[in-house]
Amino acid sequence: MRESPTVGIIYPDHAAEDDYPFAADLLGVRIPVAHIYGTDLHAVPELLDLGSPSKLAAGAAKLAPESPDVVVWACTSGSFVYGPDGARNQVAELSAAAGDIPASNTSFAFVEALRVLGGQNNHSATRVAIAASYPRDVSELFVEFLRAAGIDVVSFTGAGIETAAQVGTLTPDEVLALASDNDHPDAQVLLVPDTAMHTLRFLPEIEKQVGKPVLTANQVSVWEGLRLAGYTCVRPQLGTLFEEGIDHGAR
Repeated sequence: MRESPTVGIIYPDHAAEDDYPFAADLLGVRIPVAHIYGTDLHAVPELLDLGSPSKLAAGAAKLAPESPDVVVWACTSGSFVYGPDGARNQVAELSAAAGDIPASNTSFAFVEALRVLGGQNNHSATRVAIAASYPRDVSELFVEFLRAAGIDVVSFTGAGIETAAQVGTLTPDEVLALASDNDHPDAQVLLVPDTAMHTLRFLPEIEKQVGKPVLTANQVSVWEGLRLAGYTCVRPQLGTLFEEGIDHGAR
């Protein structure tokens, strides 16, 4: 096995960032977290500001002493709000700011995770349900982002939680209820797309409750960093995505 990588995480404000040291200990890799700051309101103008090039460059600068192999902007809404083309530009600019190392964001991490769950021929696991904490208008932008990637969103919710700080206070029981109440029988995978939500310590429990693979924002952010580093790590404690037999290879 190759030497374990350092996956640098740029994280907005404070909410569920303790998911990352938990994952690092479980996976045996380094996942340093650099914080950037803005309003944590789930509203389009604020999210555009939060994911702006200057703020992400500041995050990359904070990570530089850690010498990351890859860097991930761990914010779903602060990436899909730009649309597919804008999110690609966001990643390219982040890569350049971090010293031309591989980079990604949580929105693309969801797309890539669905691709590998779907198996061969670059087809995604195409039918998904979304259990989102956001207001409905923000959730709709995530739906549009996924549909542009060829993913069939069979149902979605916008729970209407206005700030990331509020999401970070949700208990495991409340997260389980959000997931199970907003699944759909036709969905192959359930998506829970807010990095402000704690999920990593009880992902198998969520999957057991809904009876299918579940992808959560902090889970896919970590996985995407490892994928870009070309590093495979099997840890079923982090859900189906980290089970043996999943093709984690970078493209």
